[in-house]
Amino acid sequence: MDPAVVGSAQFGQIFKTALPGNYQNVPEQVFSQPLVYTLSDGVQYVFLATTQNNIYKMNAKTGLIVAQRNLHVPFLTSDLDGCVDINPFIGVTATGVIDPDTDVWYLTSKTYINQAVNGPKGKPNGRYYFHAINTNDLSEKPNFPVDLEGTVARNNPVRIFGGGIHHQRPALLHYGQYVYAGFASHCVQYNFTGWIMGFNKDTGEIAEHFATEGANVANTVPGGGVWMSGGGLASDGAGSMFFATGNGYASQLNGIPVSGRQPPTSLEEAAVHMTIGDNGQLTVVDFFMPWEKVQLDGADKDLGTSPLELLPSQFSCGSVKRMGVVTGKSGKTYWIDLDNMGGYQNGPNKLDAVIQVYQNENSVYAGAGVYPLEGGYIYINVIQYKTHVFKFSCTNGSPLFTKVADSPEVNAYILGVGHGTVTSLNGQPGTGLVWTSDVEGANLRIYDAVPVDGVLNLINEFNVLGTTKFTRPVFGDGIVYIGTTLGFFYAFGAPVNLPFNCSSPYEFGTLDLQDTSSPKIITCKASINTQVTGVGIVGNPNFKVLGVPNLPVTIAAGGVFSFEATFAPGQVGPLSSNAIINTTNAVGGFSIETPVRLEGTGQSTNALLSINPNTVSYNGVVTGQQDGGVNQSIIIINQGNSPLSVTSVLFSTSSETGPWITPTTTPSGPQIGPFTFIGLPSTIAGNDQDTVTINFNPTSPANYAAFVQVNSNGGSKVFDVLGTAGTNPVALVEFQTLDGTDWVEYQRGIPFTFGNVTENTSRNLKMRLTNSGPSSAVRLSVTVSKPPFGVPGIIGAVNQVDLAEGTTLGPGESATATLFCSAPKSQIDVDSYTGTAQWTLNTGDPAFGKQVIEFFCEAVAEQAPPLSPSGSAIYRYEGCFLENNPGRQLSLQLYASDTNNDETPKKQVDEANCNFACSGNINEICGGNGVDALGAYISLFADSTRFDGNTTAPAGPFVNSGVDGYGSLGCYTEGTDGRALGVGMGLSTATVANCLVACYSYRYAGVEFAAECYCGNNLGIGSVPTAIDECDMACSGNGSEYCGAANRLNVYEHNVTDTGDTAVPPGGPSILSTVGSYSYVDCHTEVDGRALTGKAIAAPDMTVQYCLGNCSSFAYFALEYSDECYCGNTLAPTSVPASDGRCSMTCAGNATEICGGPNGLTLYFSNTTDASTPPTDPPTDPQPTGPPGVSFVENLGNFTYQGCKTEVDGRALTGKAIAAPDMTIEYCMSNCTGFSYFALEYSDECYCSNTIAAGSVSATDGRCSMKCAGNSTEICGGPNGLSLYFDSSFQAPSSPVTPAPTSGPRIVNQAGPYIYQGCYTEATDARALIGNESYSTLMTIEMCASNCPGWTYMGVEYGTECYCGDSISAGSVKATNQADCNFACPGNSTELCGAGDRLEMYMKGTGTTPQALFKIAGDANNSVTSLVSPSMILGTGARSGFFSSANTLPASSNSTKTSPPSSIFLGTVASSTAIIRLTTSSGGYKAATAETSGSSSSSDHSISSSVLDLKTTKSPRLTLLSSSSSLLVSTSPIKGLPGSTAKLSQSSSSSSSLSSVSSAHSLEEITSTSSSSSSKLLASPLLTTTSASRSKSPSTLSSDSLSASASTTKLAAASSSQSPITKISSPSSAFTRDPSSTTPSSSTISLSTLIPTPSQIVGSFAYLGCANTTEPLALNGASFTNSTGMTQSACQKFCIESNYGLAATQAGSKCFCGNGLQSYSSVDQKNGACSTACSGNFSEICGSKSYLSVWNATAGAKIPPTTVKQVGIFTSKGCFDTAHGLNGTSYSNSTAMTVESCVMFCERKGYNNAALGNGVDCSCGAAAPPKPATRALDQCNVLCVGNRREFCGADGRISLYQKDPGSMNSDGTPISINTENKATIKAVAPL
Repeated sequence: MDPAVVGSAQFGQIFKTALPGNYQNVPEQVFSQPLVYTLSDGVQYVFLATTQNNIYKMNAKTGLIVAQRNLHVPFLTSDLDGCVDINPFIGVTATGVIDPDTDVWYLTSKTYINQAVNGPKGKPNGRYYFHAINTNDLSEKPNFPVDLEGTVARNNPVRIFGGGIHHQRPALLHYGQYVYAGFASHCVQYNFTGWIMGFNKDTGEIAEHFATEGANVANTVPGGGVWMSGGGLASDGAGSMFFATGNGYASQLNGIPVSGRQPPTSLEEAAVHMTIGDNGQLTVVDFFMPWEKVQLDGADKDLGTSPLELLPSQFSCGSVKRMGVVTGKSGKTYWIDLDNMGGYQNGPNKLDAVIQVYQNENSVYAGAGVYPLEGGYIYINVIQYKTHVFKFSCTNGSPLFTKVADSPEVNAYILGVGHGTVTSLNGQPGTGLVWTSDVEGANLRIYDAVPVDGVLNLINEFNVLGTTKFTRPVFGDGIVYIGTTLGFFYAFGAPVNLPFNCSSPYEFGTLDLQDTSSPKIITCKASINTQVTGVGIVGNPNFKVLGVPNLPVTIAAGGVFSFEATFAPGQVGPLSSNAIINTTNAVGGFSIETPVRLEGTGQSTNALLSINPNTVSYNGVVTGQQDGGVNQSIIIINQGNSPLSVTSVLFSTSSETGPWITPTTTPSGPQIGPFTFIGLPSTIAGNDQDTVTINFNPTSPANYAAFVQVNSNGGSKVFDVLGTAGTNPVALVEFQTLDGTDWVEYQRGIPFTFGNVTENTSRNLKMRLTNSGPSSAVRLSVTVSKPPFGVPGIIGAVNQVDLAEGTTLGPGESATATLFCSAPKSQIDVDSYTGTAQWTLNTGDPAFGKQVIEFFCEAVAEQAPPLSPSGSAIYRYEGCFLENNPGRQLSLQLYASDTNNDETPKKQVDEANCNFACSGNINEICGGNGVDALGAYISLFADSTRFDGNTTAPAGPFVNSGVDGYGSLGCYTEGTDGRALGVGMGLSTATVANCLVACYSYRYAGVEFAAECYCGNNLGIGSVPTAIDECDMACSGNGSEYCGAANRLNVYEHNVTDTGDTAVPPGGPSILSTVGSYSYVDCHTEVDGRALTGKAIAAPDMTVQYCLGNCSSFAYFALEYSDECYCGNTLAPTSVPASDGRCSMTCAGNATEICGGPNGLTLYFSNTTDASTPPTDPPTDPQPTGPPGVSFVENLGNFTYQGCKTEVDGRALTGKAIAAPDMTIEYCMSNCTGFSYFALEYSDECYCSNTIAAGSVSATDGRCSMKCAGNSTEICGGPNGLSLYFDSSFQAPSSPVTPAPTSGPRIVNQAGPYIYQGCYTEATDARALIGNESYSTLMTIEMCASNCPGWTYMGVEYGTECYCGDSISAGSVKATNQADCNFACPGNSTELCGAGDRLEMYMKGTGTTPQALFKIAGDANNSVTSLVSPSMILGTGARSGFFSSANTLPASSNSTKTSPPSSIFLGTVASSTAIIRLTTSSGGYKAATAETSGSSSSSDHSISSSVLDLKTTKSPRLTLLSSSSSLLVSTSPIKGLPGSTAKLSQSSSSSSSLSSVSSAHSLEEITSTSSSSSSKLLASPLLTTTSASRSKSPSTLSSDSLSASASTTKLAAASSSQSPITKISSPSSAFTRDPSSTTPSSSTISLSTLIPTPSQIVGSFAYLGCANTTEPLALNGASFTNSTGMTQSACQKFCIESNYGLAATQAGSKCFCGNGLQSYSSVDQKNGACSTACSGNFSEICGSKSYLSVWNATAGAKIPPTTVKQVGIFTSKGCFDTAHGLNGTSYSNSTAMTVESCVMFCERKGYNNAALGNGVDCSCGAAAPPKPATRALDQCNVLCVGNRREFCGADGRISLYQKDPGSMNSDGTPISINTENKATIKAVAPL
């Protein structure tokens, strides 16, 4: 392989052959390496074998398959219990060998004993065969194949070979008459042993059957596998074999040194040397085993993950003539003397007696690359890290390998980087190439073999999709081959015929530096007619070309072309370059370039100092783990001819420039800290070198450094030595809880569970691995990871990338993997079953050990009533049966019958034939018409209590367990004073089911006397449970079930399904006859104005005792509607006993007690009070008794509780208002910083101020009794009641004070559940918070809180850094100066985000999320102000008025609570200061003429006295009126008021009338009419409410119908207080309704229609859905904000004009455009997430704070495709020529590639560049391609397949995007927007 050709543009893909094998529709996989071989016909062929047991012979030049054959059916991975290392088939996985004497190809294959496709499978049926294949025709040689099954080990007769459990992975070895193969296990499972099998190549006789678990090892001990990641068994050609083995469990050697010449019989974790006898048998003659063998076993750190390679003879030194190299899973590379391998613990301090050990950062699964020329180099490919380069040296007879360089790229994160491979051009120095195959990034990378300045030079790379893990490239005649797992075989090369023969190389000899040689004439003879177009040097600049004739010049075939070259060395050593002759020719098969190799050697006459490498690093050394420490080395080189004298060596621990310190002198050499420098030379002969060993032996965990300067007569050089030492890592494995909110720690032997998963659903949960070691711990490595990926069953891992082998975690770091349980769809009424899976895991934690982690999942199906006591269905599903076989299989349609010959239907068929979903429940199957759609099939169920599988026992009757939500309570007696259930129902057919349907609106139902049905909400007096057998009469309509008996009822209760598990006693809830000193009176009616008026309490956990506790000073107390309590000293005379059963509701807090009912009072009277003499009034200031466990918080910070105060008109506290659905006292206080008072009201409202309004006084009626919405143990006020707190340290001013705004950013008191703790310092020895961390240039406090779920603390530092943790590290304390935290958050400049070494610290508490406040705005010229703010609260309840009588509440007659007030203050008209009131009159409320105090015409604001009709609903809601503006706005339901609606009918005159709205269950619908128009308008589309006092109707309020008047009303941001009062005005100054709106002017706008449905089209846009916002922006093309006039049409118009196809609105006022969502934003967000009205049209939804309403332009919009200018912080850099994309990771997507998805993919992978090509390809790179040819933008003109509005490069060209943090504005919007690509006019872009 010529480097000049390989590195040229001509070198590329020659062919890509599709392999035809397609077993079970799966493409072929190539795990064995192809063999390139030239047969006697002179043609070179490639011989290939696959995992499907197919073998191929193909032409090596063309890729044409000339012969093929299948050997066997492949073995199924599904038979290996979750081991999916090779999936889904295992056939030929080891590289075979061809005998050149016979042209026979020897290989092994795995299969089954039975070759039928549907034959028996499973491990016991697995077989391994030796094959001998004639390469001419692929026929089998006689005596083959050879079955290995049952072979007994020659060296251990208790070991027997089983093909099902063993795996043959290493390449075969051919030696003389025998062929050998090594065997190991599948994922270290089962009772395996390593094997070396040998057979006679002619007879097939098994000559050797050697087990690595040999004599005296029990056959139950596994281990010693020979697999070596596919590397081969090695031979020295002199009768010896070498290999390495994996871990095992015999552990014969444990702490006692053993000579290599005395090998154990158990060869685990060993490098083995065996001699090959004449009879083919093997004898162990030497071995090496690492000193920590036992620890390696425990961590599954195989030594034998790579092959033991024999180094060429150039690697010899002193007495060491033959060397080998092997690297294991521990990451250690061992160089071994093959003639004295070292045995076990024979080195100093009982360590390894080997040539050298080097600790790499991670595991290695690849054989070393070896380059013997130019001094000798070794290449080690490390998982997740760079390839390391080691230079060989020999000093004083001691060999040494010094790490001198790395590759520029890291290897793949997951397992797969292949074996190192090195080539040269005919063995010439300077032509070495290192080839690396990898499973991520550029899959084939080629480097110059000799590094430059510590880095391998990449000369070419290629993407090969599906590159097989642990593979290596294979070479033929100038061609490299590589197989894949996707069914393709690739070849790369260049045309091999050159147009000139130049007789290279040209040798210039040796020259001193800077001298120039005489010119050499380069003479080239033309092989064909050609034209020379250029001549130049490729390579280092030590050579120059001269005397080139004028070009171009045409040379005829046979003609000569000449030029000159000179050599001027600029460095010492062998140097070479290529002179490239560029030509053009029209002859096929000839290259257009001819390389001419130029060689010379540079020398220095004087001494010349060089040190290699210049940095030595020790990473992750465990303190004290290895006695004597660990060694590395540097080479000090004299590159000159004269002797080099070292004049001084200086040491520093600070920097490369000093200060210099005196080292400690030791016998070994100078010592600086833990570093000892051994063998520092004083002189070095010319062109010689010395190796210096550096020992690192730390005594404590820390980071160490030393800097060394060597001064000499040949110059000065500095090298650095760095070391990190730590303690052992600690592995912690956890699994998510079922709700995903917590984690369960793994315990050996205890499986993780998914719980119950219903059929046809899935549950995803995560497993987490954490390095829970201290901060000093080294990184934790995953040494074994076998996830249940691609395995049969209902449990699996979503991929095999997460927690893959090779994963490493630093202290405190975690990684997760997602697993799923997916229960398949099944019929109902089938038994549940348990799914299991396992994940084999081991880590670098020495105490962890191999764990087989099990997962359980219970797949359950729906169980339909009737149910057995165990909860399972009585009727069990039996299967799918053929109908009409002959006749109906069940004689009565719709029901099973016992008259069907007492037999089950005759023919059961495959379940697929029952393929009809039930019309009433599509999740159930109701028979079908068969897979051919021609038959009739029934789904058969049978009564499990009577069915024995064939016949059915005689029918009952039985007790029906209940249907339709009812459950059986048993048999009850009739009542003593009346019916047990008072409502009778006539049934045409008396069955239990029909009775339950008839009684559906009642709590109880009962069947009696075979045919009678009764209902009720209470069981009558005397009706009690009795023996079940007393209900012994069969139902007249169904003889199989009981329907009571005479005076006996089978009773059923609604929502009870298990008679053994109900809180209600058998006799139902009871009325307490006495409670304390009170006795039950009876059930009384409620009346207008309330029957009891002394005190009112409402509580969601109301009980009789709780009500008594709040009424103990009154004569009476009563309970109503389950959760309401009333007290009084007198009973209203109109309240009379009720005998209609209305007192039937159980108490909200105790289901065994009765607490009244609708307009029904369960009444109690004090036994200590004379009924004829009302007691005295209660105390003036009674303190209410809170519910059990609820209390008033007396002190909080500097605040002290002041008692319960009344609310007043205009608010008692006016400084600030907050509402939140999870309000707490602590949260309110945190939002009232700077105020002297704060108060809580109505459970979820918070108010702040520095003064209290004069009208607010102490409340004595117990109104402050509502639990805090966010903490049920605290009281947060009540209806018009304030729980008031005062800061005693604050001097309140005499007049209202509004806190002065503070300039600059402020402290955020709370973010989500996190509460501010103060400004903290960083910790002394670690981070203050070490749990998790994140960084963002758009950081805010809220972002950090969202990044820290599950952590106790979170803190923000340096503006951009977010940290999380469960504890604060030592030394982190509150800063002395809290103002130290002074950095503004870059994502929100109004917030503080810590500072340098200072954190804004937050702790998780009972936090709340404040909701936005809204106000209604209208006509500025004639506005009506109302007490609406802050009543309209997004997502919470709303209240719209306060009342002139502070101690009364308005009510209606049908469900009244108190006497109505004389008037209710509604608001003022700003222009005239008119007072508008509703006053009472007979029959209801009426509107009085406005009272005016201004000079404006009051008639403009007058309201005629008209009556509000209360006859229908008796529940008026308040409506604000302004007749002059023809405006009517109804508020949302009001807390504290009964629920109903008022409607205004208004004419064009100034008079108005109020009338009722019939529906009591909807929000307000207001219709306004005039002489010219009638319309309806949404006032607030999102208001939902709660109410302490409800309409006494069984139904509840809904929000299905919400609308407002004809005048457009607008929602805007609310002020924080109630003053100034919110305005209602006409729309003229606010916005203009969208002219495109097609909503009929007189129709009602339903809330359900406000949020568009997916695919709904409005204008030229279709709604896609609600998408989450992202950072950077989800749509980042163009944007604008309009806080007063945003509409969907305005946003869409802007986006179309900006040439974008997607338009999205957010937060009511923002518009964003783009052509594609970022890949981490999706439109499948939860229902209602987009819920904010557009600022310019309240009838539209414009996203919400964190969500986008996304619309897509339809075909009519004519959006042309464009070049996306920016994605996040990646900006377009243009269109470039490149055939291979970028050199990092890559992927293709032929259906969904977009610019956004590609850029985000590269960003997640950590790359700075992303490129798209040909519409489907995405590649990433750390840097842009070197000097690519720039093309016009319209040359990248292929549309993205995933978004045909975008361009994704072209064929051979890429659209390049590069990270540019400066491309983003401070608000997160991009600076640039898209511009037109001229290709737009050419592109066809169907939309």
